[in-house]
Amino acid sequence: MKLVATMVFMSPAPRPDEDFTDRVRREWAETHPDVDTSPIEVMGRITRIGSQALQQLDRALDASGVSRAEFDVLCVLARSDRPLRASEVTAVTMLSGASTTKHVDRLGRLGLVERLPFERDGRVVLLHLTEAGRALVDTEFPQRVERDRQFLDGLDEDECAVLAGLLRRIAANVESGLRP
Repeated sequence: MKLVATMVFMSPAPRPDEDFTDRVRREWAETHPDVDTSPIEVMGRITRIGSQALQQLDRALDASGVSRAEFDVLCVLARSDRPLRASEVTAVTMLSGASTTKHVDRLGRLGLVERLPFERDGRVVLLHLTEAGRALVDTEFPQRVERDRQFLDGLDEDECAVLAGLLRRIAANVESGLRP
């Protein structure tokens, strides 16, 4: 008996009014009709939008020579009115302590961050943005905000406010689940 392999597509052709998340939800409904997939309507889109936005940021940062995680470290320092401990940067970026150290080491070699001694405790090092680091953030950050603004094209100010409020509530639910 001879077996013949055929190519099977997961779902029929996309419908004109469907987006990626609609198709994924439809596919799950076909394979698991007993599971309510309605949360995918929101969470699937949040995840996909976030992933695509971060991919665009990665591409935009390529020319600067820093990674997205390194840029996050620079931005934390740029927003602060004082030098920060590595642990403070770690808490804001949600990187591991080891990752923060690795990124700060590289940013230091690039001349974007410097380590300063902490006057009250010689074991503690403070991180400070250099002029070159500030210049990079001052160049890249407005471009990032403009890309984010373009993602919101078609929404008016009131719609953006409602969406932000709803997302704030979802973020609170997610963050409360992360606490011990």
